[in-house]
Amino acid sequence: MTTTQDLSFLSLVLNASLLVQLVMLLLLGMSIASWTIIFKKTAVLRGVRRDTERFERDFWSGGDLATLLESAQRNTRSNAVLEHIFEAGMQEFMKVREIDAARRAMKATYQREMDALEANLPFLASVGSVSPYIGLFGTVWGIMHAFRGLANVQNATLAAVAPGIAEALVATAIGLFAAIPAVVAYNRAATDVDRLAIRFETFIEEFTNILQRQGLGK
Repeated sequence: MTTTQDLSFLSLVLNASLLVQLVMLLLLGMSIASWTIIFKKTAVLRGVRRDTERFERDFWSGGDLATLLESAQRNTRSNAVLEHIFEAGMQEFMKVREIDAARRAMKATYQREMDALEANLPFLASVGSVSPYIGLFGTVWGIMHAFRGLANVQNATLAAVAPGIAEALVATAIGLFAAIPAVVAYNRAATDVDRLAIRFETFIEEFTNILQRQGLGK
């Protein structure tokens, strides 16, 4: 009973050396930050997909471009990325009556919106790649600390060194706990962003072709 209590997770964390505890605290902070980003990014991408599908339905239903522009100007939601791209291109076209200018305006808005969608993804990638090594560093240090503690012990046994090794291995476990969700979330978010980017670029080309076919740009 005493051994089980001494080797509980909380006991291992509290009894670890100061450096290992600092490593655990750093990994815990990285994990909390990554989970915060994961929840926010998931909600944002879901909203962008929903608004993109809605605007595509409205656009391809054959509605008047001027009416769509008025609706886009009233929509200030950050999720309406495709609508913002359309708004930028249509406004520029109405000013100068040049398709190239409209395309450049849409491309500029597209780039700004993509930068916003990709924000914090590098952090998730960094957490996923670095956390295991940080945890491993804490583990190695903890094991070294445990074996140094046996220097003054005459009868060194596995039972004597086991708690110290277990404390050290907790750092690796926390590192993996931080890394695995971050890697999974990064891969999923990056894939979603790439798919949205393809849809936005396709729309820019199709909208430009519509203006050309209608003979609106000279």
